[in-house]
Amino acid sequence: QVHLAESGGGLAQAGGSLTLSCAASGRTISSRAMGWFRHAPGKDREFVASINWSGAGTWYTDSVKGRFTISRDNAKRMVSLQMSGLKPEDTGVYYCAAGKQWTLVAGTDSSDYDDWGQGTQVTVSS
Repeated sequence: QVHLAESGGGLAQAGGSLTLSCAASGRTISSRAMGWFRHAPGKDREFVASINWSGAGTWYTDSVKGRFTISRDNAKRMVSLQMSGLKPEDTGVYYCAAGKQWTLVAGTDSSDYDDWGQGTQVTVSS
């Protein structure tokens, strides 16, 4: 089993930037799709971004396109989410997740992912 630990959350002003990191330990994630999801109060958990095992393919929910960038470093067992142009509606707990192996397309649904981190809080003030 893989253990995922998110970091980098915090408080940011609207228009600001934060970079979230996800460090993996235990089993390797180099062959697995990775995703970021968020859960805002009163809302369902939603997909934010995903990346396939090689890093060649990335997917984003429409609301973050052009503002967020997902990347991975398989040698370091790290996945990152660079967030810029933050908006109050980006507030929530952000979760890193590990999904299926060797797929060209990284899933965009939580059911595509098997292992989850504990989450890191992101709060954007207006």
